[in-house]
Amino acid sequence: MAAGYLEILRARHALRLLTGTLVGRLPNATAAIALVLFVRAEGGTYSLAGALAAVYGVANAVGQPVLGRLVDLYGQPRVQLPAAVVAALAMTLFAFCGTDPLPLAYAAVGLAGLFTPPLEGGLRALWPSVLARGEQVHTAYAMDAIAQEVMFTVGPLLVTLCVSVWDERAALLVLNLLGVLGALSVVVSPPSRAWRSAPREAHWLGALRSPGLLALLAAFLFVGIALGSITVASVSYADGHGGDAVYGWLMAGLGLGALAGGTVYGARQWAGAPERRLRVLTALLAVCYLPLMLMPGAVAMVLLSVVSGVFLAPCIACAFIIVDRHAPSGTVTEAFSWLVTTFTVGASVGTGLAGPVVQAGGALWGFALPGAAGAVSLLVLLATGRVLAAPARGGVVAASSENDPNRAVEPRFSSGDRA
Repeated sequence: MAAGYLEILRARHALRLLTGTLVGRLPNATAAIALVLFVRAEGGTYSLAGALAAVYGVANAVGQPVLGRLVDLYGQPRVQLPAAVVAALAMTLFAFCGTDPLPLAYAAVGLAGLFTPPLEGGLRALWPSVLARGEQVHTAYAMDAIAQEVMFTVGPLLVTLCVSVWDERAALLVLNLLGVLGALSVVVSPPSRAWRSAPREAHWLGALRSPGLLALLAAFLFVGIALGSITVASVSYADGHGGDAVYGWLMAGLGLGALAGGTVYGARQWAGAPERRLRVLTALLAVCYLPLMLMPGAVAMVLLSVVSGVFLAPCIACAFIIVDRHAPSGTVTEAFSWLVTTFTVGASVGTGLAGPVVQAGGALWGFALPGAAGAVSLLVLLATGRVLAAPARGGVVAASSENDPNRAVEPRFSSGDRA
């Protein structure tokens, strides 16, 4: 199982790009918890902390596809690094000014979210130029999804470590400094400097003019809703079964399940169209959410949370392949950024929906939401099957033509896209 992953990590520049991207994304991955801890230390309320985190999240959702389009137009170094610096400076301003004056705090946090660099989409655009074979790119997408689970597990631990060693302000500063260093490591690498998007048709919709991409984004909105609703329902369950410690174990179980599922999924090659495979994975994801409604004791519930997460990372990895197949030529970074935005918005909607549902019907109805959202996601995929079955383009090439003087194209790859 490890052989395929090791083969990718041994490829030139692969480990550097993966590590740099993960480090560069730490400020975004830890923003919510870092903001809450900092505002609390400043004497602010949880409502204020939540509002600031929401502003950051909304600004981030807006900024990702916009910056992704700029990356496709002007290249990675000219967009990613300046954006990372602006985001870090904005969060530094917030760290030193605090929550007073409040308008400045909102502006600084919003600016930090808006200029968060689209490193996630950028890495997926780089994989084809770094890896030699198409099946390796698919494995890299799975490894990418696994790495996200690790980052979202390690990130909060890093925040608490910085707080315990220094303080909440230092945590914000250190994490954003690491973010800039991670982005710098990526953009000065030869693959990032040499990468160029394929020629694109001028269109104000950009990547969103692809019907297949729109169908995928609609489906993944509900996957995000499922994940967001679980976090709220888990809080309600934990309140009656052991408190914060149980909640932490439930979230860790969800991440562990996704990590295990993604590892197994990426370790083998899958036959057939990824669009058909995504329908199967989404159905399994929805089914695995249903046992959470049993709400057994804490230990059994943690095990069920592990099961509920098993098909999350495979769904995400499979979606990466479909984004690559359906993104119009020259919009690959923007397309991946739209997937990030849609998933983030879905998670926020799920959190908002689960609150009133749990308030009215308790944790049981809260845990019914993920299964229902997963089922709606599957229905969207089924209803748009014909659209998804007609990719806008055939795939990716192993390297951009600027780096391949022989213009050699790997088997099974299309020469129509150098991203």
